[in-house]
Amino acid sequence: MVQVSGRCLRALGALVMAISLVVLAGCGSAGPPAPGAGGGSAIEAVNPFGGDPATEGTPKAGGSLRVGMDRDIASFDPTVQNANPAAFAVYDSLMKLTSDGGAEPYLAQSMDTSDGGLTWRMTLRPGVMFSDGTPLDANAVILNVQRHIDKPTSPARLTAQRIASMRAVDPMTVEFTLDSPLGSFPVVFAQPTFTGTLGMIISPAALQQYGDDIGRHPVGAGPFTLAEWVPGSHVKLERNGSYWQQGKPYLDELEFRPLSDTESRYASVQNGDVDVILAAYNTELVRALQEPNLNVYYGPGDSGELLYFNFNRAPFTDRRMREAVVRALDLRGLSASLYNNQLVTAQSLFGPESPYHTDAATQAWPSFDLERAKQLVDEYRAEGGSTSITLKSTTARGQFGEFVQAQLAAVGITVDVQLYDLAQYSAQVVQSGDFDLTTTVSSFDSPYPATERLFGSGGSANYGKYSNPQVDALLAEAASTADEGARTKAYQQLELLVNQELAVCWLSRAYLATVTRTDVKGVDRYLSRDMFYASLWLDRSG
Repeated sequence: MVQVSGRCLRALGALVMAISLVVLAGCGSAGPPAPGAGGGSAIEAVNPFGGDPATEGTPKAGGSLRVGMDRDIASFDPTVQNANPAAFAVYDSLMKLTSDGGAEPYLAQSMDTSDGGLTWRMTLRPGVMFSDGTPLDANAVILNVQRHIDKPTSPARLTAQRIASMRAVDPMTVEFTLDSPLGSFPVVFAQPTFTGTLGMIISPAALQQYGDDIGRHPVGAGPFTLAEWVPGSHVKLERNGSYWQQGKPYLDELEFRPLSDTESRYASVQNGDVDVILAAYNTELVRALQEPNLNVYYGPGDSGELLYFNFNRAPFTDRRMREAVVRALDLRGLSASLYNNQLVTAQSLFGPESPYHTDAATQAWPSFDLERAKQLVDEYRAEGGSTSITLKSTTARGQFGEFVQAQLAAVGITVDVQLYDLAQYSAQVVQSGDFDLTTTVSSFDSPYPATERLFGSGGSANYGKYSNPQVDALLAEAASTADEGARTKAYQQLELLVNQELAVCWLSRAYLATVTRTDVKGVDRYLSRDMFYASLWLDRSG
């Protein structure tokens, strides 16, 4: 763990105040900053879901592609929450998210309901085999889904528990009966790995052989198979010769390397040491967009970079202190000092282009106002409340921690910044709930089940333990209905309510980008950076 010193606070505090004075003098307003706040041009979506096969030419077979990740892989077990970009390469997915947040069949052949979402039937593609020769059938799906129901730590358990019963109608058809109608049920079989998905299916034979150690010995029906795994160094995958999509994958090999340092990761794709990086931060995205030898795939999505308040202990059980933090943070100054003048601001759960967004939510969000923030802090302190807090984050967010420390000091809040590596952060901070403020990035392709994870009581990503029965009811209504109008209304009411209550502190949209060398073709991705690897190919001669 690393703590930020008082010298850092004083130095950055002077810089922040200077930037804020310049910005405020130039704009003459303390209202919400526009996207791209700070004077630079706004970052916009570019090829958010991948490349255009029609313009990329005829795919070439062969070659090895190297991927730089922002963290190491913890497990290949879908019931273990971790960010594993290689999982889609080994397993594929039963369903696939569409650009509008819905789901379409992928490994599955169809999924539909005849009774408004209470009962669902999934039909599987015939002839699909796991890489060990075991057939992908209805019983394999049932066995894997049951694992999520049985394991309390599964990131998909919240939805899996909605299943009242499962049965194999025939060898290729699974029937799911839910405890109540759920119009969004198919998207749970299409989710990214970290969100929690029921769509990654492990060979039953491998589960019988390896049991709880399956995370080290994955066997799926995806385009690649695990060849070598050296934790902290690399994961190598080889082409699955019995893959269900004829002629794919095009590549012979994939190699994933953990490159946690942002500068080293970007340099690695710039100099060709790796072919692809899964970028996580603004600085990588901004630089890559200006680099002619790189291609960028990016969409801001919904949610984004935010601060969690801990609702289980003072001072953020008091709304005044949550509002003070929101009003004290100058996003124009943040953009100018740490985001290349291209911070894409966020004041709400959904982005302005989303049908689920409402201007009422944006208007309900408190604007930057130092004097009001000071008044709120003084009121709280006068009633005996402590205004000393801890902000805990990862080592990659050290400068951001210093910025927050300096900004909150200006309104009377003393911040102790503590930084952890990713493994420590997950175990000692967010999972344990031991923080006052903490950071996260929460970008999603589909509002269900991501919004339940983020704001639902007991949600697996609700690290601040925010809880509101009205919010829970709106989440349930939005997920259950098959009526898009009713779903839209529920999500709009949800967005407004969490803003009125200041459930989190919005900062920015996310910068989760896929950055490739220009000879990498066939990118097919989610906004979360998870990819479908069967279509990737290298446009190289020789």
